[in-house]
Formats: sequence, structure tokens, C-alpha cells
Amino acid sequence: MKGLLASAGQKLAQKVEAMVPTYSKVGESVFFANDQFPWSYELESNWKVIREELDEVMINVDELPNFHDISPRQRRIAGDNLWKTYFFQAFGFRAQHNCDRCPETVKLLKKVPGLKVAFFSILAPGKHIPEHRGKHKGLIRYHLGLKVPENKEACRIRVDDQFAHWEEGKSLIFDDTYYHEVWNDTDEYRAILFLDIARPLRFPLSLVNWLVNSVVALSPVVQVARKNQQSWEKHFEELLK
Repeated sequence: MKGLLASAGQKLAQKVEAMVPTYSKVGESVFFANDQFPWSYELESNWKVIREELDEVMINVDELPNFHDISPRQRRIAGDNLWKTYFFQAFGFRAQHNCDRCPETVKLLKKVPGLKVAFFSILAPGKHIPEHRGKHKGLIRYHLGLKVPENKEACRIRVDDQFAHWEEGKSLIFDDTYYHEVWNDTDEYRAILFLDIARPLRFPLSLVNWLVNSVVALSPVVQVARKNQQSWEKHFEELLK
């Protein structure tokens, strides 16, 4: 059954990708502007509030799970201890203990329409994320800079053939189905609020996209990540006692 769901989800995702240029309400591009996602301005105006909660999380940064500890399929791009995560939610699953520790961040996340995935993404000094791409064009990737190295040009992302770097309190919004790559060539941590949101689409593709995301929520990939996150939260709660 799970195999059938995964296969159905992949076929639906391919259908969405082929139709996005026609039905996308925000067009088809590598990077997007804040004006296309007005909710991004509220996140930016409250970035220091989010940063305060991030700072509390990072007191225990060495104890945070590596990305591939939560999602084993990420091992190719995150197979070391240099990419830490702090999940809030993913395709219907809510990391309740994590949310409870960051209430102001969670309040802001509730205002983001079409939110599917949300977590703090923390790159240690020297981390390189090799080229890769997302598989579902029905999602848009959003980054809010929270902790950016002083030499910000040395901490950068390439999406397709375009380069950008993070700035504290500023958004980066892009289509992650374009090949992208990340470097933190500094001796400081880089931390962002990382979101995946449903791409705004016109009917009927909006319905197809909803079906794809519903199938993803039931997929083995998400269910394994859910169990791993719950196991880590239990361990972390014991650690903090």
C-alpha cells in the first residue's frame, strides 16, 4: 500500500511540474519577490523575536539532530554532523515539544498560508551542501535569515545559475526544483527559518497539488521522519531534566 502511495505521489508530482508554468499564480522563476508572498513581511518584521527563540535552542546546538537523523533520505547531502535541525512541523505532523519551546515563532507560523514544512536549519562552519533538487514543483522554498556570518558573501547559495546570500531579517524565496548548492565557508554558524509552502496555483491544478501533498503526508518518507523526530524529542526531554 505504501509503495502504491509513493508511486501515485510521484506521478501526481510530475503532472504538477508539467502544468505549473500555465497555472502558477506567482509565475515561473528561480527566485521570487516578497511582494508575491505578502506574509513574508510579517516574518521579517518579527525576525528578532524568532532569533531570540533560536538563540535559546542553540544553547544545546550539539544535541540537536542532524538532518539525516530525522530524514535518512537526506544522508547524501547531510551525512555529517554539520547540518542541525529543529523541526516545528512537516506535512501534518507537529513536533509539539519543539513548538512549546518557541511559542512566538509558532504564532507567526500559523499565519503562513499553505505551510507544509517548518524548521530551524542550522549550518555549522565549513558545511557544504552538494548540488541537489526538490522533486515537487507544487512547493515553494522560503528562508528567513536569523543568524548570518559576518562575512556573509562567503555563506551563499546557488540556485540554477544564480547566487545569493542570506541577510539577517531578510527573506530568500525560490523554487527548489532547480538544482541548488550551499556553502558556509566561514567559521561561524548560519541559521535560518526554513519553510516549504504550497505554491499558489489556479484551479484545477490547486486541487491536484492538494492531492500530491496529501499523499506525501502519508508516504513512508514522512512517517519515518515523524518517528525519528519523536524519538529525538523524548531523548532531548530527558536530557533537559
